[in-house]
Amino acid sequence: MTAVATTPPVNGPQAPVPGADRGALLALLPVLADHRAMTARTFAAALIGQSSLTALAALTAHTVGTAVTTGAAPGPATTIALIALVLLRAFATWWEMDLSHDLAYRILATLRTRVFDGLARSAPARVAGRRSGDLAAAALGDVEALEFFYAHAVAQLAASAAVFGTGATLIGILDPWLLLPVVPAALLLVLTPLLDARGRAERGARTRAAHAELSAYTTETVDGLTELLAFGALERRRARLRTLGRLLGDAQRAEQTRDAATEAVRDLLVTACVIGTVAAAAHTVATGTLTAAWAPAALALALGILAPVADSAAALAQAGGLRAAAARVRDAARAPAGAPAPTGPRPLPDGPLGIRLRGVRFDYGGAPVLDGLHLTVRPGETVALAGVSGAGKSSCAHLLARFWDPALGAVELLPAHGAPVDLRDLADHELRRAIAVVGQETPLFHATLAENLRLAAPDAPEHRLRAIAERTGVHRIADALPDGYDTLLGERGATLSGGQRARIALARALLADPRVLVLDETTAHLDTEADAELARALAHGAADRATLVIAHRPATLRRADRVAVLAAGRITEQGTWSELTARPDGALTAVLTRATTT
Repeated sequence: MTAVATTPPVNGPQAPVPGADRGALLALLPVLADHRAMTARTFAAALIGQSSLTALAALTAHTVGTAVTTGAAPGPATTIALIALVLLRAFATWWEMDLSHDLAYRILATLRTRVFDGLARSAPARVAGRRSGDLAAAALGDVEALEFFYAHAVAQLAASAAVFGTGATLIGILDPWLLLPVVPAALLLVLTPLLDARGRAERGARTRAAHAELSAYTTETVDGLTELLAFGALERRRARLRTLGRLLGDAQRAEQTRDAATEAVRDLLVTACVIGTVAAAAHTVATGTLTAAWAPAALALALGILAPVADSAAALAQAGGLRAAAARVRDAARAPAGAPAPTGPRPLPDGPLGIRLRGVRFDYGGAPVLDGLHLTVRPGETVALAGVSGAGKSSCAHLLARFWDPALGAVELLPAHGAPVDLRDLADHELRRAIAVVGQETPLFHATLAENLRLAAPDAPEHRLRAIAERTGVHRIADALPDGYDTLLGERGATLSGGQRARIALARALLADPRVLVLDETTAHLDTEADAELARALAHGAADRATLVIAHRPATLRRADRVAVLAAGRITEQGTWSELTARPDGALTAVLTRATTT
């Protein structure tokens, strides 16, 4: 069952670290290189859309100005051009929206894969201690938040720059006076979000942190609902959820309020530019630089090239709030491997394998957990590893699974013939085929019983699956389920007991036919009879593999060929059960005595 803390933390979501997200959005631009053609088409569509709108506004203004000053109706060519520009603008708008969102969702799919790859590559070091809701926020919520950046900001900014540059050149040719109000307004529009970038990023980070905290706390609440109800702690939990909801609302309001103020500033700048441009246009007409018919067109052109700049400024402001999400996505995608892949993988010989931890020193960033550990399990041998809680037994399993690498020493596979092979020299797929590690709390997936069993051996034939299930007692679980092996087990196997999950986890490992099997307190949830049944299942084929059993139950230790006692980071004694228990002051006796008293 899921453990739930009933005393909530006092503080709200942690404040963002200043500068931690600097350059995060720029770091995510190179992903566009994988979609060069579509990025180019999106830019072209945005450029055509903005250019056609500006041209339409200028031509319409010129047509009206001509009609007013001369009294002449627009000719067929002008009418056709106006209709063509309207149709072109409509088509370009649809095309740009279609392309930009297609591009954005393709990139989000790529980023989502990179985030999951980063989490997998760095697990469990990166995942340990983090809440599942927080990981979900990074893997899903933060990636989804970047849709706006890729769908609207990138192509729009590039197209706006091109339109403004071309339009400003044309206006300068017509009359440089018209640039006097336009250029400063454009610069201020662009500078406004840039000057507020840090504040916007901090507000966005607070919103994302509050969202992640609420997501994580909600996930934990749902997972631990049974315990919360059983211990009467649900109301306290709900109060904390309400508090986190208010914190998220406050962060969102602060962000939206500042956005509204920034938008008001943009509107004031555009209004001031309109007034200035009208004055400049009047001056050009008064001095005779432009005719009255062309003045409205020049005015429309000036304002037409400013409109995309204003939209781009809004996009910049919106993108600035995504820096926190971008930083989390960037960091997750770039997470270093806890166990780096070898540059030149070695092939693993066929036949039985043993394992050896040779002079291993390992820690989790503090005092060493293992310090000079030497332990060998020969092919065909079953060794039980005993020790008090916290002695480092599970750390041995983690090293054998190569979740981490030792700081000193080596973890090796021992072929029956040939030189030892360091795990660091093996390709990951070779390692996973050779070694299976089954923990005490092995989660099951929201899939059928058969799919959970075939996790490591998807192509296992039906007769072999049934034989393993019969041997481990999983067939009785299947018989009790409504659809047998095709029954959905529920998320994390919530519909099953701990003992049933242990049976399925062991059957899953045996179905993969590993040459090394590591059991980390796998049978802790089982009663004595069930433990003995699984022991008989393990005995089948034990002569062809090395088995390391981490356990504290005397019956389990007694069945092993040899027992090794772990204390102070190293093996302090080893031998058969009879040899070790015959020593009244031995290390195993002390471990068993402590286990009994606690």
